[in-house]
Amino acid sequence: QVQLVESGGGSVQAGGSLRLSCAASGLVYSSYSMAWFRQAPGKEREGVACIDRTDRTVYADSVKGRFTISRDNAMNTLFLQMNSLKPEDTAMYYCAAYRSGACYVGMNYWGKGTLVTITS
Repeated sequence: QVQLVESGGGSVQAGGSLRLSCAASGLVYSSYSMAWFRQAPGKEREGVACIDRTDRTVYADSVKGRFTISRDNAMNTLFLQMNSLKPEDTAMYYCAAYRSGACYVGMNYWGKGTLVTITS
């Protein structure tokens, strides 16, 4: 059974940093591309960043220069380093895994999310 378990969320002041982690199990992690999504209250889910099997990355314009996605295949773990956080970054953050295709499209597996709250 595939599991993706996010952690690292919390409440921080604007300008602060958080590091999210996503521990994967039940799949050949190195064979999957990975992505972070977020969903703010009352808004649709949006893609934040993705990283493919060759460590090529893509970022949403709203987080470029502030967020960094990375992966550790030895630990089967995905990370999202978030710096210079803004109140508009407040959302539930989800990790997802996909075998092929474009970034943010056709996710095969999802985690249950970790809540990030940024206070002004």
